[in-house]
Amino acid sequence: MRYSTTTLCAVVALATAAPVAMAQELPGSFDGVTIDAKLIGGQQYETLYSRIAEWEEATGATVNVISKKNHFELDREIKSDIATGQLSWCVGSNHSSFAPQYPGIYADLATLLPEDALADFVDANIQAATLGGKLVMLPRAQFDVSALYYQKDLYEDADNKSAFEAEYGYPLAVPETWDQVADQAKFFADAPNFYGTQYAGKEEAIAGRFYELLVANGGEFLNAEGEPAFNSEAGVEALQWFVDLYDAKAVPVGVPNYLWDDLGQGFASGTVALNLDWPGWASFFNDPDASRVAGNVGVAPPPKGSGDKRTGWSGFHGFSVTEDCANPEAAASLVWFLTNEDSQKLESAAGPLPTRDSVWTYVIEEAKGDDYRTEVLEAFQEAAATAFPVPQTPSWIEITNVLYPELQAAILGDKTPQEALDDAAKESTYILEDAGEL
Repeated sequence: MRYSTTTLCAVVALATAAPVAMAQELPGSFDGVTIDAKLIGGQQYETLYSRIAEWEEATGATVNVISKKNHFELDREIKSDIATGQLSWCVGSNHSSFAPQYPGIYADLATLLPEDALADFVDANIQAATLGGKLVMLPRAQFDVSALYYQKDLYEDADNKSAFEAEYGYPLAVPETWDQVADQAKFFADAPNFYGTQYAGKEEAIAGRFYELLVANGGEFLNAEGEPAFNSEAGVEALQWFVDLYDAKAVPVGVPNYLWDDLGQGFASGTVALNLDWPGWASFFNDPDASRVAGNVGVAPPPKGSGDKRTGWSGFHGFSVTEDCANPEAAASLVWFLTNEDSQKLESAAGPLPTRDSVWTYVIEEAKGDDYRTEVLEAFQEAAATAFPVPQTPSWIEITNVLYPELQAAILGDKTPQEALDDAAKESTYILEDAGEL
């Protein structure tokens, strides 16, 4: 059976196939070799990184982690390394949304690893990781599309049901649309003690959330000619959603400074009713040692916008090897080890969606008899079925860097949504012109 992930992330067409490496036994022997690595940081990644010691023991090599930062900070650091020619480090965390910016710095993993080491990956993920005919990263068990986490008891409470229907004129139920999310977020909010929902408010995080709501409302980020088109009626509607919730104090006052870890910790604190978030948090939210909402977590597919389409901005994490690495075979072995079947089973146990066919079979079988895990998989598989990648431009991240301050300006009331989006569209046009894309 081919699961829904195989239909996702067709970010780029697969170009001419690169030559395949000679067969070798993995992970290999690399006594005395040191691999410098720049990795994404965060609580949800540490379990995987514990496997690095296993690779070191198996190969005789050593891994020196020289950076561990969130992906936005890591992106800036890598761009600085490119500008200054400091790319002798070997292994770097990568992401399908960021990878098109670095067309020349990463090696072709298809020439460094045997063909059978790549055979189990979901085809669409491998296609999306192949840029200019080079397999620039191996996908990890971090296929990202968001679903809606919620506190179940809020929807079971008779007083809540009665009061909500009296105020809003329809029954209280897990929301199917983003308008319903807004209604319910305002209804549940009791600032500063409790909030209806939350959102990441800076960097690509807020730009991506705006992008997916724009699409769900029937809009487009770039038009058929590749020009910015997000300052449309659908774009204004999308941005107004964020503004209204902030004005209503239905979200924490600090959301303009929030990134993903802030959202995860916020929902786990028990002070947020509804939380659109990634699959990697599923186990954490239901862990009684880490989360105050454990045992009270429901998971539903992402709601629909006014265009009758679900939000579904998607992508996946992975690892790459630099062209300047002095020991590319050892680096490729480490990348393979961190994305192999055992590693993906380990990561998937906490909720992330795998990018290997065999691990999809495994996690579905493992979920049998576990109602929460089954609910998680069903919600995310439905989310995955309608997911879509970021716009097909190498300038995506640079555009988000001029877009997000304008989104913040509207949220904080410094500009109207139309003014903010018009200004962002103008700056984005300059970026695309400078890049030769317009």
